[in-house]
Amino acid sequence: MAKTKLLIVTHEMSPFLELTKISEITRQLPQAMQDKGFEIRILMPRFGNINERRNRLHEVIRLSGMNIIIDDNDNPLIIKVASIPAARMQVYFLDNEDYFQRKYVFRDKEEKFYADNDERTIFFCKGALETVKKLGWAPDIVHCHGWMTSLVPAYIKTSYKNDPTFKNAKVVYSIYENCFTEKLHADLHKKAVMNAMTLEDTKMFENADCNTLHIGAITYSDAVVLAHDKIDANVLKFVKDSNKPTLAFNLTEDFENFYSLYEEISDEELVSIA
Repeated sequence: MAKTKLLIVTHEMSPFLELTKISEITRQLPQAMQDKGFEIRILMPRFGNINERRNRLHEVIRLSGMNIIIDDNDNPLIIKVASIPAARMQVYFLDNEDYFQRKYVFRDKEEKFYADNDERTIFFCKGALETVKKLGWAPDIVHCHGWMTSLVPAYIKTSYKNDPTFKNAKVVYSIYENCFTEKLHADLHKKAVMNAMTLEDTKMFENADCNTLHIGAITYSDAVVLAHDKIDANVLKFVKDSNKPTLAFNLTEDFENFYSLYEEISDEELVSIA
């Protein structure tokens, strides 16, 4: 029987970048699933405070060289990779000089929220999917962690819905408390539109605050993980009303509950085919 292919999309992961609890989960979860026989790929941005030499990142020439178009501008995408020897896992890093070569992640040294965090998010989400296509690796499950991945479910279910790489993929979105109080650029929903999409597909992202990103991602996902015990009440209500398979906040040591969730949504696919 073929291995289940699990794609992890995140903005942080230990030991490369440790900002919140997300970095621990995105390190431990793929390891646990690999131990259960899953095939794993992990994608994250190459933020400027990730030390390339210490973490032994190197460019993957065959994957680099793409351009990601945002607001009619071509943005070069460079792909780098690093291994976690103890886990036999590779992590792919998406790099771009304009968006990620900074000393800080989402805020500058004065704690001011970067004005282009909207475009950085779009670049990462589009770039992640294009990178997986170029890998020639079709995931069964795409698990997105946190608000910076929130456009991935929308893209998979619209622009990429007939793409051989993603047409059979189930999407899981994890909601964390790592929100921001500002809003992304007011044109986020317009800039986010890509091939085979319309403004109607991104309309739910129009308000561009953190809760809006969560709700948009949930709308296009097949299952939801409540990865924190303090999530906004409006978001929780939306999750409940969606009636989608939901994993409540409870991190077991071996992530058996995540395995069960993946199995549940994979079985739904088998039922629908039958």
